[in-house]
Amino acid sequence: MILEVAILDVRPGEAENFERDFRKAQALVAQTPGHQKNELRRCVEDSNRYLLNIWWDTLEAHTEGFRGSRQYEQWRELLHHYYDPFPVVEHYESVPRCPPLSSSLGDSE
Repeated sequence: MILEVAILDVRPGEAENFERDFRKAQALVAQTPGHQKNELRRCVEDSNRYLLNIWWDTLEAHTEGFRGSRQYEQWRELLHHYYDPFPVVEHYESVPRCPPLSSSLGDSE
């Protein structure tokens, strides 16, 4: 599994419009073969900054499948004009010897 990560800086005053259009764009990426799930989070310290996470089966599902699709063209039309600066998109894979923890740390008293 590959995790696509992008920090999205949205132009001031456009956050509400961006969120509205992201809801539309989210359905586009979800139609792509190899897409597992996606989420958008807003930064607590800066309400114009978002974190986009998209989980893919493979890197190629994103770089070739989605980016080469008609859905990506629509995604780009809906969202790219909101960014300043344009985001860097990175891809991450799991570290085999460091699996995620299944329970919270520090919850016991």
